[in-house]
Amino acid sequence: MFNSLSDRLAATFKNLKGKGRLSEADIDATAREIRRALLDADVAVPVVREFIAHIKERSLGEEVSQALNPGQQVVKIVQDELVNILGGETRRLNLAKNPPTVIMLVGLQGAGKTTLAGKLSKHLKEQGHTPLLVAADLQRPNAVKQLQVNGERAGVPVYAPHPGVSSEFEDATGDPVQVARNGVAEAKAKHNDVVIVDTAGRLGVDAELMQQAADIRTAVQPDEVLFVIDAMIGQDAVATAQSFNEGVGFTGVVLSKLDGDARGGAALSVRSVTGKPVMFASTGENLSDFEVFHPDRMASRILDMGDVMSLIEQAERSWDKAEAEKMAQKFVDQEDFTLDDFLDQMQQIKKMGSMKKLLMMMPGAQGMRQQLEQFDDRQIDRIEAIIRSMTPHERVAPKIINGSRRARIARGSGAQVSEVNGLLERFGQAQKMMKKMAAGGGMPGMPGMPGMPGGGGGGSKKGKGKGKKAKPRSGNPVKAAQEMRELEERRNRPAAPPQGSAFGQGADGGPDGFDPSSLNLPKGFEKYLGGN
Repeated sequence: MFNSLSDRLAATFKNLKGKGRLSEADIDATAREIRRALLDADVAVPVVREFIAHIKERSLGEEVSQALNPGQQVVKIVQDELVNILGGETRRLNLAKNPPTVIMLVGLQGAGKTTLAGKLSKHLKEQGHTPLLVAADLQRPNAVKQLQVNGERAGVPVYAPHPGVSSEFEDATGDPVQVARNGVAEAKAKHNDVVIVDTAGRLGVDAELMQQAADIRTAVQPDEVLFVIDAMIGQDAVATAQSFNEGVGFTGVVLSKLDGDARGGAALSVRSVTGKPVMFASTGENLSDFEVFHPDRMASRILDMGDVMSLIEQAERSWDKAEAEKMAQKFVDQEDFTLDDFLDQMQQIKKMGSMKKLLMMMPGAQGMRQQLEQFDDRQIDRIEAIIRSMTPHERVAPKIINGSRRARIARGSGAQVSEVNGLLERFGQAQKMMKKMAAGGGMPGMPGMPGMPGGGGGGSKKGKGKGKKAKPRSGNPVKAAQEMRELEERRNRPAAPPQGSAFGQGADGGPDGFDPSSLNLPKGFEKYLGGN
């Protein structure tokens, strides 16, 4: 959604790098480029004016002039101001003290209200609530049926006493106000603690639409009225939001279709214009493509600083804790990492959603966007097919997979032999890395880590072969003999005792009042503490 804006801002900030002092002309030029980037992204003009004014005022103040790195300080100011116009703090749902909590959805037709109702109900169910969906949109063809399908997919009951209309040629019948009122009564009777009322929309704002929405609001007295807006409609978002705020009134905004390729100015405009916070964002077609809107995290995404917190939360929701503990125990016990383990890990990653979306949450991902866009999420499915085409013995002992076995696996999985070869090669590298880490050798390729080149251990290739004789550097026989004697003397010289202590060990290497056996450590962990 914000790709174009992110690129423009990144290019603007690049000009500030390495400057020890920023002149007023530098700040003016930066502000001008940011203004252009925001206007091109369809951000409302009044919002842009206020945003740029705040940036210039702060950038010309002492916090930049006295900063050690003025360029980075300007980036921080832009981030702070982005967070402000996006809402400042994360806004959560206000739940009723006496259930049920009534949530009413309003917005134009096509904004995604019905789909959003299913996503919100699934989100609330995962948090331990018992939501009920109420089908009060009796006007749009098959709106009731769509809500019933979404409710079934989310595992949430739907109250739909009226079937609505099945084509645009039918006249709408039934009373949506009565349906909404009866839906709340149904939730009280069935002990549902949240009611989500899906209301009708129009292709444009009109008096009939506003009156119906206002009547439903009066009838059910909702705790939250969420205005669902298509994030791709650009400048029209502001006018539509103002009309609904004046005609019905709403307490929060939900941005739908945030995964689209439009310029995304609606997300940056609605909060400033209406004064109402953005609470949720819909980021895809699946019911799980739904997230709480965090202004600070969204600002970080726009500035290509990543969103690691959302990535961690998604992993915590999706990752199987029992499977993770099992893998950790295998790691401690130094058991072999097999292709079955590799498959389990791939399936856990798959549960988290699209790999492309996950990678785009990493800091600096915008710089690799072209490569990430070419990434095919179906590659994980192909890897799974290849591993499942192997016998159980082959998965445990991949070294037995010869040419004929590779050809059989390729035929069974519908892959090329080269793909099987590539997978086995990558798995071999992963297996070596896991063995190295389990043995306490550290991560391969990480300088400064034990056992690595440039590190503190003896795991590098250069450290191997203790019995090999060192070769003299000089080609002169006399000098070479002298170098060899010096090398031999250094090798036979006794090692100096260690200075100080580390982790409770005394200078003599013995325990300084510390007994590792007194701790309840996992099996095989003693070697990390210097035990036998």
